[in-house]
Amino acid sequence: MTTTGATRIETSGGTVHGVRIDGVRTWRGIPFGAAERWKAPHPVHWEGEWPADEYGNIAPQTAYNWKDEVIGDEDCLNLDIVRPDTEDKLPVVVFLHGGGFFAGASHTAVLRGHNFAKELDVVYVALNFRLGALGYVDLSSLEVPDAHDCEANPATRDQILALQWVQRNIESFGGDPNNVVLMGESAGGTSAAALMAMPAARGLFHRVILQSAPVMSVHTNAQSNLWARKLAQYSGLVPRTTSIAELRALPFADVVRAGQQMLWKGRGLRQLNAAFGIAIDGELLSQHPLDVFEQSLQQRIPLLIGTNNDELSAAQILFFSKSARLRTAREMLRAHDPALAEDIEAAYGDIGRRGVFAQMLTDAVFWAQSVRLAELHQAAGAPVWMYRFDYAPTMLRRLGVGAMHSMELSALFGDAKSSKASFVLGDELAVVSEHMQRSWKSFIWDAHPGWEPYTAMYRATQIFERETRMEEDPRAPFRRVWEEFDMRGWNGDESSVAMPRPGR
Repeated sequence: MTTTGATRIETSGGTVHGVRIDGVRTWRGIPFGAAERWKAPHPVHWEGEWPADEYGNIAPQTAYNWKDEVIGDEDCLNLDIVRPDTEDKLPVVVFLHGGGFFAGASHTAVLRGHNFAKELDVVYVALNFRLGALGYVDLSSLEVPDAHDCEANPATRDQILALQWVQRNIESFGGDPNNVVLMGESAGGTSAAALMAMPAARGLFHRVILQSAPVMSVHTNAQSNLWARKLAQYSGLVPRTTSIAELRALPFADVVRAGQQMLWKGRGLRQLNAAFGIAIDGELLSQHPLDVFEQSLQQRIPLLIGTNNDELSAAQILFFSKSARLRTAREMLRAHDPALAEDIEAAYGDIGRRGVFAQMLTDAVFWAQSVRLAELHQAAGAPVWMYRFDYAPTMLRRLGVGAMHSMELSALFGDAKSSKASFVLGDELAVVSEHMQRSWKSFIWDAHPGWEPYTAMYRATQIFERETRMEEDPRAPFRRVWEEFDMRGWNGDESSVAMPRPGR
């Protein structure tokens, strides 16, 4: 690892000094903002030289160990930059990590971007932003006198500030501020789709890649208020008599633990009513993204979008009995669109069977939402390309799980050894990786991934497998049955969300 003048950069916040390693230049943990709890962030400045040779703090989150440990720090607004060790001016990719809005980081092993930056010849920027109860619960919706002292969507505001930082500074790192691709996976993809619908983010990016994203999953006003009250309850407070000041006085680790208790014990996930999400706040997001896209009010820019074939195949393991799977599937469908729930069930058949149950969940959460967004975006006159990631090594196919959620990341970032599942990914992943990287590079550089655009007539979908292939309107009967399903969010009964137990 070496440092030279080529890695010393002047930014709007101060001087940063990165490193050369593995054929790239990288700057780690650059601060782009700071914020009070549940308030909008603001830019930061520092004196002297910032040593950008170590990764920054991650957002507070549970470590999921027996100690009930919370890792990270509230001072977490930082980003990492990686670029090839050249002098070329390059396109920029800003990546939003996944993790259900409550976990994840810019620099988990598979996402560090060294191979990605070299193979795709880009400047790669990965962000850390607030998560969980500190980033994705709208405390401004809480009915208390000082709720006005909070701002909705803290994490989304973090992302917008980071994109503004990129516009101001990325040219100093050899990036082109007029060629910024916003790329998000899972919850990060949901964030990217929402940013397409926000006027405050207009002009901050020029193309979008959405990978395995439940793109329509945002919080309505009712959900925001529900989960704000539940957070107070799970924090041991009474929503009607508490205050924002009282919540702010709690240690951040206690707030994070309360949020995790709320997430898992509140039972909202059974109805796809997740505790954390982007809020329709009347300011950043004035209406549901579906309404924005239906009115063609989104940024009409090139879009590459897709899902994995077996996203939620692991769900069949979580529900051991057929009766539990059947009950869960019906509860979820009815909580979103009771009028069409029976039609969906009839189309899939025995939704209590393991494989059928997992496929229906995969379609509901990921595929059907992505298809709907693609349809609306191309109808607005914007170019859209659809893909599906089908590759799974023999071992996983035998286990009946296939191309699970997030598995495409190892192929795309081109470093299977860094994946926790590296021992099962198989030798053929290198071939799939080559095909995916070539397509993503073409989209990033030339705004075209190399196959036919997605249209209402042909619905061209590129399938990434051991051998790539093109399919037109894959799984058409299932696509058609989801066409009229209401994807504007949860419409369930508040009583379905559990109260905390006494003493918990």
